[in-house]
Amino acid sequence: MSMNVGSSDGEDEVNSTINTTPLVDIMLVLLIIFLITIPVVIKTAPVELPVISNQATKTKPENIVLAVDQDGNVYWNNVQLADPLDLFEKIKPFAIMVPQPEVHIRGDRNARYEFIGKVIVTVQRAGIQKVGFITNPELPGLK
Repeated sequence: MSMNVGSSDGEDEVNSTINTTPLVDIMLVLLIIFLITIPVVIKTAPVELPVISNQATKTKPENIVLAVDQDGNVYWNNVQLADPLDLFEKIKPFAIMVPQPEVHIRGDRNARYEFIGKVIVTVQRAGIQKVGFITNPELPGLK
């Protein structure tokens, strides 16, 4: 390989610019490859996600409201129950009703998950299908 530094024609200038045509060609090919492969990689299951807003609890008279305090005591409509077996025996007749009532659990913020978990297991063992939790709604602007 040889390099032409000067010529005898009277041109004394050296061409020091970079030829960017191959660089542009490579970048264009990479851009096309990325445009083709990205939609294939980002495939997700075609599902329609729900759009919801906060809904107030619709309390029906037949719903059962249980409360669990931070010490693990269980309350049935503000009446403290003696033990989980008492809860099981008290809720069993409601499990055979048609339609079945919902059980709403109000758990203290400082209660251990173990206490609330025991209530859920007891309610499920009794045969109740719908169990929900009652919480305070988060007000906008407050955290």
